[in-house]
Amino acid sequence: MHPITRFTLALITALFLAACSPEAKQAPMTQHTGAVASAHPLATQAGIDILNAGGNAFDDAIATAAVLAVVEPYSAGMGGGGFWLLHDNQHQKDVFVDAREKAPLDAHRDMYLDNKGNVIPKLSINGAMAAAIPGQAAAFDHIAKKYGNLPLKQSLEAAIQIAKNGFAVDTKYKKLVGYRGKAMMQYPETAKVFLNNDASTLKLGDFILQPQLSSTLQAIAEQGFDGFYKGPVAKGMVDDVQKAGGIWRLEDLEKYSVIERAPIITHYKDHKIVSAPPPSSGGIAIAQMLSMLKSVEDKTPWQSLNEIDQTHLLSEVMRRAYFDRAHYLGDPDFVQVPQQQLMNATYNEKLATSINMDKATDSKTLGSQVQILEGFHTTHLSVLDNQGNRVSATLSVNLPFGSAFTSAKTGVLLNNEMDDFSSKPGTPNAYGLVGNEANAIAPEKRPLSSMTPSYLENEKSIAILGTPGGSRIITMVFLGMLEHIQGKPVSDWVSRPRFHHQYLPDVIQHEPDTFTEKTKQALIQKGHKLKDVGRQYGNMHAILLNKTNKEVTAASDPRGVGQALVQ
Repeated sequence: MHPITRFTLALITALFLAACSPEAKQAPMTQHTGAVASAHPLATQAGIDILNAGGNAFDDAIATAAVLAVVEPYSAGMGGGGFWLLHDNQHQKDVFVDAREKAPLDAHRDMYLDNKGNVIPKLSINGAMAAAIPGQAAAFDHIAKKYGNLPLKQSLEAAIQIAKNGFAVDTKYKKLVGYRGKAMMQYPETAKVFLNNDASTLKLGDFILQPQLSSTLQAIAEQGFDGFYKGPVAKGMVDDVQKAGGIWRLEDLEKYSVIERAPIITHYKDHKIVSAPPPSSGGIAIAQMLSMLKSVEDKTPWQSLNEIDQTHLLSEVMRRAYFDRAHYLGDPDFVQVPQQQLMNATYNEKLATSINMDKATDSKTLGSQVQILEGFHTTHLSVLDNQGNRVSATLSVNLPFGSAFTSAKTGVLLNNEMDDFSSKPGTPNAYGLVGNEANAIAPEKRPLSSMTPSYLENEKSIAILGTPGGSRIITMVFLGMLEHIQGKPVSDWVSRPRFHHQYLPDVIQHEPDTFTEKTKQALIQKGHKLKDVGRQYGNMHAILLNKTNKEVTAASDPRGVGQALVQ
């Protein structure tokens, strides 16, 4: 690579890192309607470039996601998958593209248990056995062919070049290496590619080169689905996985397919909300929380409540939605999800009537103890084009750097999404919590997820948003939606202090500076337990279109290193 090019890439990264501040990084207002917001400046720029080259929102989303797959190996990649919420404005059609990873054909319910029926530590977390069959490449191929304007080769070109020529390690990359460096060092190819052979000596500004991944992306660019799921790339991945003790077969890759599903659609006041259906738990949970709020508004309008009572009420609706999430949700191709019941207004009104505004509910009184454990590292992108098409996509490899295992022949860092299944459903764990039977492992099944790409629309505006964050994704999106519903600017959605209740554990989790001491004590007096998680969380990227004056604003979360640009 030419030294000037490398310097320029490093300088771009450094400038955006230096620009990070406690305030949301908001793009200026404009009369143009194209915008991109993503978790990395290089990805956002690739998206803008595709829009300027005549691509639509779908081409743009592919370009942005492909660059994220290169520069955010800790969050997403070609070895992962995700959910894509698309709005085709010409046909006035909303569609949810499920590119979630699938369990291999040789997977089975007890595959992570020893001969005594105990969970084998880390088998579903680190290494080849932890990896489900990736969906990212299939999503690129499907979306480009069915919805895009440009050839896939053009949309992937920026990612191909960045993988080949390298990108600079930034503060977020180095921080997440701190979480997973020990596991990554167990696998020589991962250590070589992503740590320059040594996690302890990796420095800011070091360049990460991925020539094998560049070749894999080139194969996808030229051959689409077959370039990844068949031929040399597929054989290379399967050979590497099997050599490392994994259970993938070539048939696993050949049989993979994305599924187009009907999104979850609900209404709150004058807003239409379009969100993610199962195997995401997000859309139904959002619908339930908004339905509960609507049912209590005659006597308890949440917007007029003080901070203490508002936090209490929102925590209680979160608690009830997460109870249902834990008990009923899974892959709809394998389990019967009672979607109509869960979204029924009368059902949610009944849930809301059990909320006591003076006292916190004990989660144990809601029913049996079930918990869904979920990885926390993901990425999100939001896109709008000047034709009114839009994309909200949330992508993941599960834990930071996924399984920490890289296929040497292809450069693909594999996910550890198998850990999102219930490894031992129906049996209490050390905390007395029972795994969700609906989320048990089965061949070709997709694990339950909280990823919640969403839109809101009314006569005045269109909002596009989403975030990473594991089980906290749903409540972050919920709180972001409430900011928009109150008429607050897009910068407020992404920067709002966050709190979260997920039924179990029975605590309000929160960022360090979310509540004043007075509010904390008042919530404790109501019976809540509070847990400061010790850090900020989430990385929301959002776009707002004002339909009246055609102005667009876009913002990236100040907690990350992302960027929002308008065309």
